Amino acid sequence: MSPAPGPAAVPPGELVARLGRWSAGRGPLYLLLAARLRQLVDEGRLPPDTVLPPDRRLAAALAVGRTTVVSAYETLRQERRLVRRQGSGTRVAPAVLAPPPGPRVTETSNPMFLYLLEPSHDAILLSCAAPLGAPRELAEAYAGLTLPGDDLGYHPAGLPALREAVARRYARRGVPTSPAELLVTTGAQQGLALLTRLLVAPGDGVLVEAPTYPGALDLFREAAAVVRPVAVGPDGLDVAEAIRVMERHRPALAYVIPRFQNPTGTVLPPLPGRRLVEAARTFGVPLVEDEVLTELDLAAEPDGGPALSSYGSEVVAVGSLSKVVWGGLRIGWVRGPAPLIARLARLKALHDLGSDVPSQLAAVRLFDAFDPLLRRRLAELRAGHDHLRAELARLLPAWSCPPARGGQTLWVRLPHGDGVAFAQVALRHGVAVLPGSTMDALGGSTRMLRLHFLLPHPLLSEAVRRLATAWGEYAPGAGPGTGAGAGAALGAITV
Repeated sequence: MSPAPGPAAVPPGELVARLGRWSAGRGPLYLLLAARLRQLVDEGRLPPDTVLPPDRRLAAALAVGRTTVVSAYETLRQERRLVRRQGSGTRVAPAVLAPPPGPRVTETSNPMFLYLLEPSHDAILLSCAAPLGAPRELAEAYAGLTLPGDDLGYHPAGLPALREAVARRYARRGVPTSPAELLVTTGAQQGLALLTRLLVAPGDGVLVEAPTYPGALDLFREAAAVVRPVAVGPDGLDVAEAIRVMERHRPALAYVIPRFQNPTGTVLPPLPGRRLVEAARTFGVPLVEDEVLTELDLAAEPDGGPALSSYGSEVVAVGSLSKVVWGGLRIGWVRGPAPLIARLARLKALHDLGSDVPSQLAAVRLFDAFDPLLRRRLAELRAGHDHLRAELARLLPAWSCPPARGGQTLWVRLPHGDGVAFAQVALRHGVAVLPGSTMDALGGSTRMLRLHFLLPHPLLSEAVRRLATAWGEYAPGAGPGTGAGAGAALGAITV
């Protein structure tokens, strides 16, 4: 008879992700940490007998002193929520009631989403990249709406007028598209979720870039897929390796961001892009192209650039208006072969019967005057990009911050240390950043941060000032304005 399995251990990095913005409140750090751990235990997200990380390892991951973790653990031990024994570590007490049995529920621990779910009025958010505030064109579009008087309002595939408007925009980009090849979704995230639900079963492989958009990683993990990461280099995805992965593993789906890759900002050249499409066709792998950022070209003379869809009609593209117009306008779409779109529409009908009709009508009006809106957005992005890079160069010159070719974010490299640990310090100084390792399924990007440049310039300046102060605390000797050398004392940190 085989022995019963021992209690599960939660790695420090995973616990840090579950803790989220634990230190953003007021009061001693150990009480804030204890409060967040208490919540995770009481909600069943740290089930009975879960083994917690040792004091020193968790302290290092959180960038706090060991006494903070010891005091938090001891507080919960006194409440009988934790059990601590010499030699066997710290675990959740068996007496804590587990949640009732039922279907598996997966919740996000992604810091990008947690900052939205648990907002703080004190923190400057450089973590979730979306335009701040709706443009006047959106208000005007809503003000001019005439709602249909003879329509049930249920359009699972999307309003025909909006599908036609999106199809015309694809045609102008050299990708002939019919309305039957388009599904309107509640943002690009729903489009990715529907594709994952339709195409990926538990245990299936999914090819992803490393690093990549963390919202997609959450979806694939929620589907219990086997993520097969392929590194992104200076010219985008390593296509040769991606082809080897497709040939060897035949993944159920390949998810790529070829243009202004999130988070690295790289652009996949046309020839490798064509090879990727041909390989996906050869090996029967559905290729999903994330186009959410594709029009945010920061070059003085945007080149448009070919979409992967122009190399093969079987490529599935996901797009949205959230990055050009406003995140609150939850209008996205999936473009793909008509039979696939029909299946996705049936699946979407099961979930919501169709996206919001007034928002779709407003989107139709926006497409009529889209190019002037896009030009203004690009001008704002270029100015924000240049301002953030200038402030980083002034106050944190040791950080590596190359210019972005497009998109909304900078991919910043710390001279040493760990992005997750530094993000904890930065949050305590009132600025939220996204650590690179949360986006990298290969386990890399540990010294990277993703910072967006969408805030007003004074707020960006204040954010960098706070980052510089946090860096001075995290890396003694590298205070604001110096940024160099930054502490031989950190030489022992694993990087």
